[in-house]
Amino acid sequence: MGASLPGKSSGRSRRRSRAAMSDINVTPLVDVMLVLLIVFMVAAPLLTSGIPVNLPKGAAQALQSEEDPLWVTVTSDRRISFKDKRVFDNEMFTLEELAPRLAVVAQETPDRKVLVRGDREATYASIVDVLSEARRAGLSEAKLVIESDGRR
Repeated sequence: MGASLPGKSSGRSRRRSRAAMSDINVTPLVDVMLVLLIVFMVAAPLLTSGIPVNLPKGAAQALQSEEDPLWVTVTSDRRISFKDKRVFDNEMFTLEELAPRLAVVAQETPDRKVLVRGDREATYASIVDVLSEARRAGLSEAKLVIESDGRR
């Protein structure tokens, strides 16, 4: 029943304002998680995409998980992409520029496997030229990559 002076509050309200909040505010956490989810959903396809190649279809089995194959892509206009994280990263070049790049890889790891992705519209000769350059560089095992047609 007492009157309180202006500028001073009662003891009861003072305790409430200084008491620790026992509830965790999860709204900022949810906001951050949703932003991260969207960022990863947008970035994931960009990381896995490379050069668009229309692979031929055929009866094929899934590739066995190999330690670190060397990916070489031949496009329909005879341009070559060389996917190797340690040497070069997705450059486009011609067949004449391929030999030195393969020689660098062969010096580092001569038993490394080469996987060649040839576009459906690429000439047979251009794919064979890539395989020949890999053999000359000292990389003995090369495989052609095709898309499975779904039939057995």
